[in-house]
Amino acid sequence: MIGRKLASLPNGEITEGEYAHPFVPDFQKIRHLTAENIKKYGRLSVVMILRLQVKSANFLKYKYEEIKAKISKLNRKKNENGEVKESVEVSKFLKMVSDYKGKIREIKNKITEEEEEKKP
Repeated sequence: MIGRKLASLPNGEITEGEYAHPFVPDFQKIRHLTAENIKKYGRLSVVMILRLQVKSANFLKYKYEEIKAKISKLNRKKNENGEVKESVEVSKFLKMVSDYKGKIREIKNKITEEEEEKKP
């Protein structure tokens, strides 16, 4: 092992020679190549992620507009006269539920106002 590291002994100085094993590449070269590849593929992955994000956002935006148009088209119904109504009436049950929610909200607001008046 020592014989491999010492290439020559000129003038009494010990100099270390480079030894390259035929099957093991140099560690510094490996480190350098790895760092370069990580940077290159890191930048490439960031670009690909950004492209994918922009394309998917545009796709979703256009599909949202298409679906919105289809739903509004389905909501329109014709009268007995053949005229197109703008929107369909809400079912009675849903109307009752929304009325009850509104009444409950009003009662809660009145209660909180009365509590605030009593505190000072």
